[in-house]
Amino acid sequence: MSGAPLLRMEGVACLRGGRLLFEGLDLALEPGEAALVTGPNGAGKSSLIRVAAGLLRAAAGTVERSGGGALADESLALDPKLPLARALGFWSRLDGGDPQAALAAMGLVPLAAVPVRMLSTGQRKRAALARVVAAGAPLWLLDEPANGLDADGEARLAAAIDAHRRGGGAILAASHQPLPLDGAKRVTL
Repeated sequence: MSGAPLLRMEGVACLRGGRLLFEGLDLALEPGEAALVTGPNGAGKSSLIRVAAGLLRAAAGTVERSGGGALADESLALDPKLPLARALGFWSRLDGGDPQAALAAMGLVPLAAVPVRMLSTGQRKRAALARVVAAGAPLWLLDEPANGLDADGEARLAAAIDAHRRGGGAILAASHQPLPLDGAKRVTL
């Protein structure tokens, strides 16, 4: 697909704790495209995702996002006291997404009434991914999205990624595990 980039990074550098993690990073993601960030622990993969999300300032270079973005990282960002459907509904009301479709996409409909705090590790990861799906944002920023997922969760993640890209969305993902990102650009840190 071709169009205006949903994410453009030019000459980006990142410092954390006074340590240079990476510099001179250039990346553009247009609708339908994806990039997979790989590298050893501590190389800056999560920091790159946070820079792309606007949660961490680049030490150098420019970052431009067109349209909204949705982030799934180690933070669940769902109220642990609420039932899953209500917690997800909070974000959907802000973002204008469809929480029921997101619950279905990640296989969470049977857990809709369960308080978030009662979810297992894998269920929490699915809930975080459902929050991204429900956001309706054109840019997905996924940090280790397959961690904690069983085979069904991995298949649902693959289906969500495929549907998002076919619908004109873009994905920037950091992972140590293989992800279903056919034709993805590679960024090695």
